[in-house]
Amino acid sequence: MSDEEKNKSAEQESKERSGNMSRRNFLKDAGLVIGAAPAIGSMTATAEAQTQKQADIPAAKGAAASAVPQPGLVTVELTVNGGKYRYAVEPHWTLRQLLRDLIGFTSPKDWCGGQGACGSCTVIMNGRPILSCMTLACECHGAKVETAEGIAKAKHPIIQAYINNNAFQCGYCTPGFVCTAKALLDKNRNPTEADARDALGGNLCRCATYQRHPPAVMEAAKVLREQA
Repeated sequence: MSDEEKNKSAEQESKERSGNMSRRNFLKDAGLVIGAAPAIGSMTATAEAQTQKQADIPAAKGAAASAVPQPGLVTVELTVNGGKYRYAVEPHWTLRQLLRDLIGFTSPKDWCGGQGACGSCTVIMNGRPILSCMTLACECHGAKVETAEGIAKAKHPIIQAYINNNAFQCGYCTPGFVCTAKALLDKNRNPTEADARDALGGNLCRCATYQRHPPAVMEAAKVLREQA
């Protein structure tokens, strides 16, 4: 071995013993560690979510409830957008959870964290607009529920009126507004602008499209009167 190679070898051993590391190697190693952290965190979060999912969601998810009552669960039969559904649910589950997580109607949203403060989870139950995040699913046995999906499928004029009047931006709160407006029109085919504002007063919109909603309701009302 040449003198130059011996010197390099001795220098390398000295660095390893002293724990010294070049800037390049340090950044390289640090990059590997940092790059691995999200993957590990993601795996942990996924495992925790799966555990939570198994703990919270009844075994009857995605299928009709068993004819034999399951311990701790409550059997609920209801009509949603014209379809008949029967599920076994936890007593603490809300109607919003049942609609979204079991049946699959995702229009009821959750902006306020289940505090009943935003109106984005509004659906129509037995002809009245209600907050699905504040309504227990087990109390909805025999109920008739309408969501924005059903209103759109029925081609109710409120949908086209909202489009014509640009009564939305991000669209997150729109299903709640649509359900509230439709419930008003079911009872009053000739509302005033004040009626519309009063009915929609409990629905919040972060995009501040408030001025566009009353005209949309008035337009839909006109169409309904012409169709009658």
